[in-house]
Amino acid sequence: MIRTMVVDDDALVRLGLVDLLAQDPALTVVAEAADGLQAVELAGSRRIDVALMDIRMPRLDGIAATRRLRELPDAPRVIALTTFDLDEYVYQALAAGADGFLLKDTPPAEIARAVHVVAGGQGMLHPRAARRLIDRYHRVGAPRSVAARSRVAGLTPRETDVLRELADGLSNAEIAGVLGMRESTVKAHVSRILTGLGVGNRVQAALLARDAGLVGDGA
Repeated sequence: MIRTMVVDDDALVRLGLVDLLAQDPALTVVAEAADGLQAVELAGSRRIDVALMDIRMPRLDGIAATRRLRELPDAPRVIALTTFDLDEYVYQALAAGADGFLLKDTPPAEIARAVHVVAGGQGMLHPRAARRLIDRYHRVGAPRSVAARSRVAGLTPRETDVLRELADGLSNAEIAGVLGMRESTVKAHVSRILTGLGVGNRVQAALLARDAGLVGDGA
């Protein structure tokens, strides 16, 4: 059973999402929050696998709440939800640690599917789309660069190779082709990379790789 939390300041939207998730026997809603601060408080007192997170909310918005959720010891995965299809929102949500991004008018079946996908450890944004967003919005700073190089130094040479290709926007299958590895081996390397770098998803790993200078600035 996948334990979910619905976070939205609109009570009707929350009700709709709860009803939607309740139709899937593999999903259960264990918490509802009206803002990001309440979401963080609830996540600290119960196990949540996936949070559906609104972006624009009072007290603590979805970006800041996602960042705090990802810092918890048993951090839930996060799918950001918004009515605004803006690249900057997508970038900020993913940089904060969200594993996916959906518009609120996404068909109900697709929202439920997204919860399953994210709960299984995958993202809901194509790697090349993530690379485009990083190229457009991410700016490398000197203090971040030093810290990033220190963290990357803890990886094995092969893990560093995989990280470099990941940061360049390649999928696991594409990385396997470039490096002459099995896709299952790449997946295992990616899992170790995320753990070794202390990040929650591929996008955050790509951001750190950019800070460390493993890949150049995009066009």
